[in-house]
Amino acid sequence: MRKILYPFLFLTLVFIPIWAQEGLEDQAITTGSLFEEMIDMVKLTIFPDPYYRMKQYSSYDHRSQNPGGPDWFANSDGFGGEPRPNFEAVLKKPDETGEGEYLIANIEGPGAIVRLWTAAISGRIKMYLDGSDTPLFDGEANDFFHRPYDHFPQIESINKERFHKTVYQRDASYAPIPFSQSLRVIWTGKIDDIHFYQMQVRLYPSDTRIVSFYPEDISTYKEVIDRVTLALFDPDTHLHTKSTQEERPFSATLHQGQQREVLRLSRPGAIEKLTLHLKAENMDLALRQTILHIICDHHPWGQVQAPVGDFFGAAPGINPYQSLPFTVQSDGTMICRFVMPFEKSLAIRLENLGRQRVSIEGAVFPMPFSWEKNSMHFHARWRVGHNITASNKEVQDLPFLIAHSKGIYVGTVSFLLNPNPVPTPYGNWWGEGDEKVFVDKDILPSLFGTGSEDYYNYSWSSPDIFFFPYCGQPRNDGPGNRGFVTNFRWHILDSIPFQENIRFYMELFSHERTPGLSYARIGYHYARPDITDDHLPIMPEDVRALNLPLGWEPAARMGARNSVFYPTETILTDSTNTRTMKGRLWSEGKLLVWEPANPGERKDLSFSVDSTGEKRIYITAALTPRSGIFSVFLDGQPLLKTDDSQTIDLYRPFRTLLRNFTFKPVVLTEGNHTLTLEYRGATERAGLPEIGIDFIWIQDIQR
Repeated sequence: MRKILYPFLFLTLVFIPIWAQEGLEDQAITTGSLFEEMIDMVKLTIFPDPYYRMKQYSSYDHRSQNPGGPDWFANSDGFGGEPRPNFEAVLKKPDETGEGEYLIANIEGPGAIVRLWTAAISGRIKMYLDGSDTPLFDGEANDFFHRPYDHFPQIESINKERFHKTVYQRDASYAPIPFSQSLRVIWTGKIDDIHFYQMQVRLYPSDTRIVSFYPEDISTYKEVIDRVTLALFDPDTHLHTKSTQEERPFSATLHQGQQREVLRLSRPGAIEKLTLHLKAENMDLALRQTILHIICDHHPWGQVQAPVGDFFGAAPGINPYQSLPFTVQSDGTMICRFVMPFEKSLAIRLENLGRQRVSIEGAVFPMPFSWEKNSMHFHARWRVGHNITASNKEVQDLPFLIAHSKGIYVGTVSFLLNPNPVPTPYGNWWGEGDEKVFVDKDILPSLFGTGSEDYYNYSWSSPDIFFFPYCGQPRNDGPGNRGFVTNFRWHILDSIPFQENIRFYMELFSHERTPGLSYARIGYHYARPDITDDHLPIMPEDVRALNLPLGWEPAARMGARNSVFYPTETILTDSTNTRTMKGRLWSEGKLLVWEPANPGERKDLSFSVDSTGEKRIYITAALTPRSGIFSVFLDGQPLLKTDDSQTIDLYRPFRTLLRNFTFKPVVLTEGNHTLTLEYRGATERAGLPEIGIDFIWIQDIQR
């Protein structure tokens, strides 16, 4: 269809003056303008004009058609062989090979694809724009959902490496694909094969002027794309503030139960950037028990009301990361780049709900802002549920935000304490549940997802620490997904406007019944001043100290079924240069720490098995800022990890984690065996090196 428009475009170039052409192009939504939106934090403060509706097409279990009904929590989301195909329609039934044709989306009217995601998908995708009979994309489905622009040779004209690290984020793509008239996406594949997918689309009114994506846009907008990806790659350096006003610093010391107003601004304006840094004896407690209130235009409650550490998206504690709206630095400096407008006044108040003294230093960068009828306040209101029982049977929808008015939803964070004792993701996974976002008069959600990690742009309950411009997991203690876990996702290009109301839920759906879960969350949004919501004030009990169960022991079930666990201190043959570290993260409350002096030093661990057979050996070890590198031998022979590597590097700056290291299957005979650890050195940053081994375990993989 793009080629059909060329004669019209030629006439336009002939008969419309250049200045008029530029004016029309400025008013249109283009690939270039959508890239500009990817870093435009001010634009989020204004209700969208033209308005668009956000719609997600996904492989959610399509039996879930009745909110609260029998199949509302059905979970066949794309593994294959679902009771009901996970598509909008079946276009061609499976042939004798099992291959069929299925409709992902058929949209009439203008719009734009703004996010794609898959955990894995087989088959092929054909994407048609504007009624064309020729697909603009015809290729592997996995490539479409992960790297759609790579399909076109024009990708070589931009900084491809940086594009891959910023526009492609973990398992998602934010490469925009606008269309002026229609979009049709078809999957061809075997319905019994894996086919997880999510596709978010902006749906615009019929009279919205959109210039459809064409591969040449990648080179046409090269300057824009490279500038945007540079800002996304390092927003602390390259996302330049627009205001020329001077920084307004503030400081305060808060004693137990004290609250203070540390800053007040008057007249119409906005905060373009907020920086905070706390000091206290127990920083984890201070960051949870010091409450940030930001009150605009004399409202009775702060539009922002959240624990300081949680507000910045990386609690509990200091977990350094960088994203577009937030940065947490290793020294504890926290930066927010969400713009906060106000019509008459803005006050920042800090409240200490803890028992220790907290010192605070901060600053804001004010900017001019003209408050108009579509201007909105920024909101971030925290809520928590303690002693929740997660389950795979009594599944529940947890509310993140229920609000009535006009606004846009711009981000989500989940903060969990997961006490499940199974040491593997299969077993201690908390996030099987889907997001469900109802907008305005929705009967079924506009966004219906396929799993909590899928919403956060990753997959397969991965315990990895990672962060990108719009998503991340800055904390995940382990092993598996046990302990404290934090996930964030920012809706910038894929922000969700609502004209009347929004109801954002996420299912709490775990692999097994897990009592004692703590689940805090924030739904970040902008809204008009008349918004009402379901917020409750934060009480001291809400921010009580949270601890993992003391003396936990790994459970031999699910992913750890048929396993025998050996605490390291019970099988160590020589305790020279070792010590015991106590803590709730470690099994039975203690970790064996070996402090080797020179590379080549060894430690032997002696264990026995009660039957001959094929086994898998695991080492569960601590990753710390002091950790070194070691290799493993079984009965004198090198033992290879599943990825064929011969060494394990436990060094991790800034964090302390517990992780499983998996080795290739081996045949063990009945009787005694020796596992030998050989120290191989450490990075200079580790200082005095250590090797912390919590336990080893042997899994019988024949049963």
